[in-house]
Amino acid sequence: MASASRRGTAARDREDGGGEFDAPRARKLRAGAGGRWWVGVGRAVLWAFIIVVVFNGIWFPLRGGLALPDTAEEPGSGDTVTYPETAAAGFGLRFAETYLNTADPEERLSDLAAFVPEGEAADLDVPADSLTGENLAVAAVDVADDHNALVVVRADVNGEPMRLDVPVYADGDALVVSGSPALLAAPAQASLPEGSSFETDPRAQEQLEEVLPGFFEAYAGESAHLERYLEPGAAIAPLPENSLEFAELSDITVPSQASNGNDDIRQAAVTVQWNLPASDGDEAGQLTQNYLVTVVDSGSEWHVRDIQGAPRSFGE
Repeated sequence: MASASRRGTAARDREDGGGEFDAPRARKLRAGAGGRWWVGVGRAVLWAFIIVVVFNGIWFPLRGGLALPDTAEEPGSGDTVTYPETAAAGFGLRFAETYLNTADPEERLSDLAAFVPEGEAADLDVPADSLTGENLAVAAVDVADDHNALVVVRADVNGEPMRLDVPVYADGDALVVSGSPALLAAPAQASLPEGSSFETDPRAQEQLEEVLPGFFEAYAGESAHLERYLEPGAAIAPLPENSLEFAELSDITVPSQASNGNDDIRQAAVTVQWNLPASDGDEAGQLTQNYLVTVVDSGSEWHVRDIQGAPRSFGE
């Protein structure tokens, strides 16, 4: 009976799902177990952010130091102005000659009409014979943009040195005076400062006093012998035949060292007296000229490389 009772009890236990033969029950998750996954993700994101910040903090300064110089031009720096300066200079000069020197009122009005917009010539009228201009020359063309510029004309106006600023508008090849011209004072005369002092080379000066007279004789009248005085490879065109005759080398100054530090190359300041050609039995006069002669020491003799006018001989 007891055995049957136990079997019944066991059967009921199986039916009820209990006892030692129960199926495993699902384990409940502990509080916070699902949050650990999100914490791990957050930590990974945080570390990635820290790595990016540290990397940029190191890389950007290095990149700035290693980068090539920025060669990009500033806006507008590559723009080229296409104003026709040469054509405008000639146009402005012709206008200035008409404006300053046309005396007859009707002729003046007709001539000026060729330079200004229609109907504007009458505004440029001046009393008859009130303006005269001599020795006109274009001193500058001050370009404002592709279409506008001031042509600066130097002239002796009524016997006094002045300048006339002429506004000229350009539209391609077409030109027109765009406003009334303006008379202004001529630039003041500059004052030369005292010349700079330098050490001279008496030995080189003595040697060149023997060489340069022959060079200037050939330069003026014996061009067939000119090459004998020139540095190999140098090309110097002689003066026109019978234009001048060498008289003497009146002064020569040779610096002790060239500006580039090469003792074999010097620029000698030379003063030459030329005889002018006589005409109709008149006695020939003389002309004093100053030159800057570049000479090269070959080791045994000086040769001429170049000759030009002295950039400054007053006050030296």
